[in-house]
Amino acid sequence: MASKIGMMDSAYFVGRNEILTWINSTLHLNLSRIEEAASGAVQCQMMDMTYPGVVPMHKVNFDAKTEYDMIQNYKILQDVFNKLKIEKHIEVNRLVKGRPLDNLEFLQWLKRYCDSVNGGIMNENYNPVERRCKGGKDRNLRPSMKGSKSLQTNIVNHSGSSTTLNSNQTSGAKQLTPIGVESEADSSAKIQALSQQVADLKVAVDHLEKERDFYFAKLRDIEILCQASEVDSDPMTVATKKILYADDAKESALDEALDYLNRTLNATQDEAETKA
Repeated sequence: MASKIGMMDSAYFVGRNEILTWINSTLHLNLSRIEEAASGAVQCQMMDMTYPGVVPMHKVNFDAKTEYDMIQNYKILQDVFNKLKIEKHIEVNRLVKGRPLDNLEFLQWLKRYCDSVNGGIMNENYNPVERRCKGGKDRNLRPSMKGSKSLQTNIVNHSGSSTTLNSNQTSGAKQLTPIGVESEADSSAKIQALSQQVADLKVAVDHLEKERDFYFAKLRDIEILCQASEVDSDPMTVATKKILYADDAKESALDEALDYLNRTLNATQDEAETKA
């Protein structure tokens, strides 16, 4: 099944919002970015849900922060793939870098695979939170608490300066009022500006998704036409398929297709001249 999910499969046209919704609703998480799943722990649990008991969840590190810890998670995932005879090579070096597109592509593939196994229906008897909590390692995917030390420092500094604040209580009150009003106005303006940016980005994303769907529909029509038995072996059809089904997304298959087309046409011409 895994080998049949090509780059032109509709799986790779699923948006990141849909992928995040799938992860959060299925595993009871609260991810807001695709990169947050770069550790490989989410992927391991998705396979655990699809094939209960196959993944050694006690070895999965949901608090993986370093590339070394993330690689250990992907080793577990690759072992599961091998055990289930899933022909899918995991590009670990790319995924652990946290690159959004690489992680999105892998999660798109994973969703397509899981849906093909369970029909897109979640196992009601599967408790994702309980499965995460059963291991000895940290089982929580939660926001970073890097700001806690700064918060403690601010509290200490505030306590140390309380005498100064009390001694200037009257004058401080007079100064804080206008500053507070001004800060509130600035915050309101910033919020409005950010809200406008968000609205503009949503419009841009909507436009891009429509454009993507438009060109995908065109490619799909071409693919269906090429699969017609009447033209399946036609040189132009074969050349077109070489472009459609090229494995390497970074390099154009146009040169290979043109080379094949020229060789075929030349061979046909030579054959016609020989017969003549």
